[in-house]
Amino acid sequence: MNEVYRKPAPLWVTVTLSISILFFTVAAQAEQHPVLMIHVPEAVSSGVAPLVGHLADTQRLSLAISLPLRNQAELDNLLQQIYDPHSPSFRKYLSVQEFAERFGPTESDYATVLQYSRAHGLEIIDIPANRMVLDVEAPAAAIEKAFNVTLNVYQHPTESRTFYAPDREPTVDLEVPLLHIDGLDDFSPPQPKNTFSSTPSNVHSNATGSGPGGSFLGSDLRMAYYGSGSLNGAGQTVAIFSLKGFEISDIDLYFSSIGQKLNVPVVGISVNGASLTCPPSTCNDGEQSLDIEQAISMAPGLSQLSFYVGKSNVSVFNQMAADNKAKSISCSWGWADNEKSLDPIFEEMATQGQTVFVATGDNGSGTPANVVWPADDPYVIAVGGTVLVTSSAGGPWKSETGWKNSAGMPSPNGVPIPSWQQTPGVITASNHGSTTLRNIPDVASESNASQYVCYLGVCRDFGGGTSYAAPLWASLIAMANEQAASNGEATVGFIDPALYSIGLGSDFKTDFHDITSGSNGGYSAVVGYDLVTGWGSPQGVNLINALAPPKK
Repeated sequence: MNEVYRKPAPLWVTVTLSISILFFTVAAQAEQHPVLMIHVPEAVSSGVAPLVGHLADTQRLSLAISLPLRNQAELDNLLQQIYDPHSPSFRKYLSVQEFAERFGPTESDYATVLQYSRAHGLEIIDIPANRMVLDVEAPAAAIEKAFNVTLNVYQHPTESRTFYAPDREPTVDLEVPLLHIDGLDDFSPPQPKNTFSSTPSNVHSNATGSGPGGSFLGSDLRMAYYGSGSLNGAGQTVAIFSLKGFEISDIDLYFSSIGQKLNVPVVGISVNGASLTCPPSTCNDGEQSLDIEQAISMAPGLSQLSFYVGKSNVSVFNQMAADNKAKSISCSWGWADNEKSLDPIFEEMATQGQTVFVATGDNGSGTPANVVWPADDPYVIAVGGTVLVTSSAGGPWKSETGWKNSAGMPSPNGVPIPSWQQTPGVITASNHGSTTLRNIPDVASESNASQYVCYLGVCRDFGGGTSYAAPLWASLIAMANEQAASNGEATVGFIDPALYSIGLGSDFKTDFHDITSGSNGGYSAVVGYDLVTGWGSPQGVNLINALAPPKK
């Protein structure tokens, strides 16, 4: 079952358009104002990337135009109250409309940008309800005129390919500020965070799963981290972030090949016309398949798995926020840092009680910054990797070590340390964390290349990567939300403050498996928090009870 969202323009757009037209007439004659974020890749601004030529005028590009938030100090204060258990505002979340009215761009500002875009030949693709982002498409020639840039083609300095990028920072003939324009370059294409071992299954000597060659099934991981508890995600929706479509036949194959039923509807949601399919002849659906298979296996009673596919990371996350249907979200992709355009969206999600998990990456402490991001954003939960051993095939947890490829380190994108990592006892002499930068990961789970996966029409027993850990955690928190709902309580929302409180508390070792061995190259797993496994992997029932206490 596939679902494609096509939203009509909100009434306020029509109402304010006349005001906007008048404003536009004046603004078009005004001085040019710079867009607030940097758009020119350093390789271009430094001259390292040789100029190849000019991007074809007819080349059609998809852009996501972000506007800045209002009342940032008030929003920061509200978020602190929402996640303070002692505050009367604890877990009293906002609706999309409430967030837009208090913190989003004004209706008149948004309508002015909309009119400006139309007047410059940019086709309006979507107008999300939260007014944070305007999605447009246009030929390169129109985009150049709208943003006063020249779009050139350059030779990539380290890869055997070319890329396009603007020759200067974009400016607009508007008094309304713009935050960022996503899609003006393709210097650092997004990439999935998975790894597939070439090692035959018969030499997976430490694998203790019930799948072929000892590979782990998703149901094995549910048993290891949650056991035989009764929660299964009933009534909850988990969302998966993706920039490519999927093949439902591969998901069917996964569950049928292991004798399990697929009872969760997988609903594809196209953002701005992105294809929901991934034909084997032209597309590899390995990442997409494992995300779906893992999420459903961990929470086999979900009401729905929403699979969002888009052309822009900003647009996909913004649509998830504007829809506000999935309260637990997983992302296993990485790309170049555009923190200031995503932070507002992640902050909105936090005010709405949504939880976002992002895989950290699979190249250890040397994982590049453009792969790590957005795992080091302060408003997501960064998920690292471990090597799991169970007591028997498909049996309970036995032991765990830090995975050598688990991406963990102080933020390579320079993100400042958040308040919950500044609490005494988090950063220590033994873990070598930063006292000034955001440290990752926050948590971890099995990521070794010994997991069962079906994609491209074939099943394999050597899938791995932190890509497996992020959807597992998303489904675990969906079960926490299930328990909260059964008690008439709100969702658990952005859980990092709670996780760090648990980590420093007396119940830490009953809620987490504290992983104390293993290295990712630059850092080692130690007692307590570390930069390989974070606080460790979940002792599911106990951790869920800590986040969403059961009725007494």
